[in-house]
Amino acid sequence: MMKEILNAQLIKLDLNACDKDAVFNELADVLVAAGKVSDKTQFIQDVWDREATGNTGFEDGIALPHAKSSAVVSPAIAVGVSKQGIEYGAEDGLPSKIFFMIASPEKASDFHVQVLAKLSSKIIEPTFIEELLTATTSEEALALMTTSDDEPSQVTPAVSKGFIIGVTGCPVGVAHTYLAAESIENAAAQMGYECKVETNGSVGVKNIPTEEEIARADAIVVACDKQVDLNRFSGKKVIITGVKKAIKDADKLIEQALEAPLYQGDGKVSNSQKSTMTTGSGQDLYKYLMNGVSHMIPFVVVGGILIALSLAIGGQPTPGGLAIPEGSFWNKILDVGVVGFTLMIPVLAGYIAYAIADRPGLAPGLIGGWIANNGSFYDAGAGTGFIGAIIAGLLVGYFVKWIVSFNYSKMIQPLVPIMIAPIAGSLFIAGVFIFIIGAPIAGIMETMNNVLANLSTGNVILIGLVIGLMQGFDMGGPFGKVAFLFSVGLIAEGQTQFMGAQAAAIPVAPLGMALAAFIGSRWKLFESEEVENAKAATAMGMVGISEGAIPFAARDPFAVIPANMIGSAVACVLGFTFGLTCNVAHGGPIVVLLGAFNKPVLALVAMAIGVITTAAVAIVLKKVRYNRTLKSQNAQLATN
Repeated sequence: MMKEILNAQLIKLDLNACDKDAVFNELADVLVAAGKVSDKTQFIQDVWDREATGNTGFEDGIALPHAKSSAVVSPAIAVGVSKQGIEYGAEDGLPSKIFFMIASPEKASDFHVQVLAKLSSKIIEPTFIEELLTATTSEEALALMTTSDDEPSQVTPAVSKGFIIGVTGCPVGVAHTYLAAESIENAAAQMGYECKVETNGSVGVKNIPTEEEIARADAIVVACDKQVDLNRFSGKKVIITGVKKAIKDADKLIEQALEAPLYQGDGKVSNSQKSTMTTGSGQDLYKYLMNGVSHMIPFVVVGGILIALSLAIGGQPTPGGLAIPEGSFWNKILDVGVVGFTLMIPVLAGYIAYAIADRPGLAPGLIGGWIANNGSFYDAGAGTGFIGAIIAGLLVGYFVKWIVSFNYSKMIQPLVPIMIAPIAGSLFIAGVFIFIIGAPIAGIMETMNNVLANLSTGNVILIGLVIGLMQGFDMGGPFGKVAFLFSVGLIAEGQTQFMGAQAAAIPVAPLGMALAAFIGSRWKLFESEEVENAKAATAMGMVGISEGAIPFAARDPFAVIPANMIGSAVACVLGFTFGLTCNVAHGGPIVVLLGAFNKPVLALVAMAIGVITTAAVAIVLKKVRYNRTLKSQNAQLATN
C-alpha cells in the first residue's frame, strides 16, 4: 500500500519551516508539485479544519496532519523531516520533527485511517524514528517506509502458546487506536501468541472478535480511553488500561492479563480483582466525566461561537445589555447559538449516564440534565448548571445500572433497556431534583441575593470579592446568574459600579483557562483536546460568554473552579478599586469596544490581571497534582 501512495518525490528531509503553518504550506507544495493536489489553498484549509477537531501532534516527535479534501487528485502521503523540530502542540510538549501529511480524496471514507494503521506498524519499530531522522536521501527514507510492503509486519509463531485478544480505542479514534493495536499484535507475536485486536476508531469498530474467538482466548487486553462493551468478556482474564499504556508496554500488559483474575461482567469486579486491575473507581469516574465532556464540547463550541458572532457583529448596547434588533439576520444566528447552549447541559448529563449504564441510561440522563438546568421545575430562579448536570448524570447512571442488574423473567427482560429502566430512571432523577435538591437550591439562591443586598451598602472590596467568587464558581450557572441579575437591577437605580466590576470579572474564566491551556500544555498539564477547546474559549471570553470555561471545569473541577473563582474575584475587586462603571448588562472586552465602560483602559487592566491570576492558579494546582501523581507512579515502579 505504501508504495502506491509514496515515492521519493514526496519526501523532503530538510524542511525549512519554523512553525505549524509553514509545515503545512511546505508539505502541501510537495503534494502539488507531485500532481497529487490541485488546489493548495483549499487543501491547507481542509487540513486546518481537521486540526480544529483535535491536534495531530503525538509523542516522540511525530505529527500526522491529514485531511479529506476535494482538492486531492489522488491519494498520497508527503513526508517531511525537520532536524531542529518545531512547536506543534504535541502531547508530550516536545518539538515535532517528523511529519506525515496524508492527502485523502473527499470520497475515500476511510483512506486516511488505513494509512494511519499502516504507519503505526512502522512508528512503533524501535529504530524507525532514529533511522528516518538520520536518512540522507529521499530514496533511503523511502526504503525505510516501504519495507513492510514486501515483508510480514509481525512474526508468526511457529508453535502458538495461545490466543490473545486486544481492544483499543482513543477518544478521537485515529492515531493512538492503531498504534496501540499494532503494538499489542507485535508484542503478542514476539511472545509466541496468536492475536486479534479490535479497533474502536473514527470509522467504526473493526476486527470484532467472534464468540468462538473470545471463548478460546487466554487473556483480553482492553486498552481504551472510551466506553466499550466489556460484558462479552465475562469469565475471561481481562486487564483494563489506557490506550497509551499499550503503545509503550504492550508486552507487560499481556503478561499481566495472563495472570489476571476472571472478569465478572457488568463492570463489577471481585475483591481480589480490585488489587490487580489497572483501573479504579477514580479512573472510572474520570472516564464517565470525559464521556460527557467529549459529547458536550461540540454544543459548547457551536453555541458559544454563534452567540459570540451574533453579539459581536449584530449586537447593540442597551441599558438591558447587548441586544440584537428583533427579526434581523444576526438574531436568527443568536437563536441557533442559544439552542446549542440549551442542549449542552442535558448532553453532558446524558452521556455521563450513558457511560455508566449504557443505552438505558441515555434518555433519563438527558431528561435529568434538562431538569437540572431548568429551575422552573423546582421553583428556583435558575438551574443548577453544569454542576447539577454532573450530579444528575452520575445519580441516574448508577441508578439505571442498578435497575438493569436484577434477574428479570424472559418475558420482561426485553422491556428493561427500552422501557422499564428509562422510565424508572427518569422518574427517579425528576423526583430527586424536584423534591430533594430543588428546594435547597432555591433557598440558597434567595439567601445569596439577600447577602448581596445587605453587602451593597458596605465595603466595596467585600462586595467585589463576593460577586467575583460567585461569578467564577459556576460560569453562567445559578450563582453567577444571581450576582449578574443583582448587578443588572442596580443599573436602573443609577448604580452602575456593580455592573462595571462584574463586567470585568465575566470573561476571566474562559480567557484564564484558555491561557492556562496554551501555557500548561508545554508541561503536559493539559490534553491536546483542551488546547483545541481553548481556542473556542478565547472567542467566547472576548465577547463575555463565561460558559466557555465549562469543558475545563467539568474535566477537572478541583483545579479549575478554584482558579476561576480567585481570578474572577481579583478582577471584580479591581473593578471596584478602579471605580469602573458600566451601563450595559454584559461583560468582556467587547463591552470596552462598545464604549460602555467609563475607564476602558483600566477595565482591560482589571480583566487582564484576573485572567493571568486564573491561569497561574490553574497551572500551579495542576502542577502540584501532576508531580504528586508522578511521584506515586515512580514509587509504585520502585516497589515492583
